[in-house]
Amino acid sequence: MSFTDILLFILLIQVIHFFGTWKLYQSAGRKWWEAAIPVYNAIILFKIINRPWWWVFLVFIPIVNLIMFPVIWVETARSFGKNDTKDTILQLITLGLYTYYINYFTTHEYIEERSLKAKSKSGDFVSSILFAVVAATIVHTYIMQPFTIPTSSLEKTLLVGDFLFVSKFHYGARLPQTAISFPMVHDTIPLAGVKSYTNTPQLPYLRFPGFQKVQRNDIVVFNWPVDTVRMFRDRSGKHYDKPVDKKSNYVKRAVGVAGDSLEIIDGKIYVNNSPLQLPDRAKPQYSYLVQGKGQGFNMRSLVEIYGITDGLQWVNRERNLYQVNAITEENLAKFENHPNVKSVQRIISPEGEADPGIFPNNGKVNWNRDNFGPIYIPKAGQTVQLDLKSFSLYRRIIEVYEGSEMGFNNKLEVKGSQVYLNGEAVNEYTFKQDYYWMMGDNRHNSEDSRYWGYVPQNHVVGKPVFIWMSLDGNASGLIEKVRWERLFTTVGGEGKPTSYLVYFLIGVVLIIGYNYFIKKKK
Repeated sequence: MSFTDILLFILLIQVIHFFGTWKLYQSAGRKWWEAAIPVYNAIILFKIINRPWWWVFLVFIPIVNLIMFPVIWVETARSFGKNDTKDTILQLITLGLYTYYINYFTTHEYIEERSLKAKSKSGDFVSSILFAVVAATIVHTYIMQPFTIPTSSLEKTLLVGDFLFVSKFHYGARLPQTAISFPMVHDTIPLAGVKSYTNTPQLPYLRFPGFQKVQRNDIVVFNWPVDTVRMFRDRSGKHYDKPVDKKSNYVKRAVGVAGDSLEIIDGKIYVNNSPLQLPDRAKPQYSYLVQGKGQGFNMRSLVEIYGITDGLQWVNRERNLYQVNAITEENLAKFENHPNVKSVQRIISPEGEADPGIFPNNGKVNWNRDNFGPIYIPKAGQTVQLDLKSFSLYRRIIEVYEGSEMGFNNKLEVKGSQVYLNGEAVNEYTFKQDYYWMMGDNRHNSEDSRYWGYVPQNHVVGKPVFIWMSLDGNASGLIEKVRWERLFTTVGGEGKPTSYLVYFLIGVVLIIGYNYFIKKKK
């Protein structure tokens, strides 16, 4: 849906509203023409139904307006004496068009001093729920979203079972592009297991200004660009066409930002020809072949001692040879010096050994997970040469992501030795948005940009800022499952994370004490 389509849709809504309410406006002591002026008519309508004028803002917030429209329909009917359950049901099932019947075929007397208090406990409950859903949807969509860490790709920095708050305002909140969606859920309605949205209509991509851009080494939540599964971890094999904002949420580290050149050499990341300098909380991990020695040697116990959560697997039982996953460089030194460890050898995919699953997935490069690139990470406004060598690197970007903001896909193809864009011969291309290279710290257990390529700016969701809960799925007992030291810790920063749980509990006690003693006394 383009901006022109949106304007035409808004105009249609205004026309429908005018012809369905102008007599009601007159009955309420207003002028008939006030029902015809966009925005102003909404302010007047809220005065008529005795609701605050600022509700007009809620009408223009995607997703929230899906909740507000039914409320307005019902409130309008009740303001003119249509209080029966029958009237409420008719307003809802006709999508507000029952107002036409009230406007033209009934004797409608305006109830100016209508009580807004619910006439029953159930009505009061419904009103409270609606208010809570509206408030929570605004917070969830534009300010802060809860998020759970499902995989170990950022192990040590973020653990499986961490519950995060993800800031939408750091990078700028993105307006929902999917106009019709169940509030506060992603792609699937919980318990029901059905799709939570409709693919159409789609709104243009818009983002509020943020107070920072994605920085190198930031941990970022984003929509998985190549997502075609019905929901996260769906292994059915069936493909789904999903809007950008309904693609599965991933969390990785931005090891390369727009304008960077990036290369991986023997598992080490180089950005702009220099080794990537990670923050001290980041603990990159690799897989190793570990050979034990001595009778009764128990590698599994040794792995658990050093907190290696991805476990191990046998390579050769007779030789006591194991593959141990996710060892940090800190733990590597301890492993090598352990009396029951004979040797430790890092597993590296050698240079020149092609992996067909590695980006750009065309079988024409000899890259793998440990030896990759070099590549350029596109930046908005920058121009690159388009030739047979760069074609596959930027094809998906140009075809899928660059045209999506305008509501269409480009077509990039090669004829002979010439590259064509939408049927025209081109030798270069200027990018319309920034891109990022996202990777997990758990280098050998992370499905990241090495496998599916660049992450566009319009796929960025937000920045994880706070861990409010952390549960260890391998522990037994509720108390043992809670990782108390991680509760109320920040995701970013330097040094060992500090828990603010005590301060939070003190704040809760003070608030409860104030409400109970001070307010009660007043």
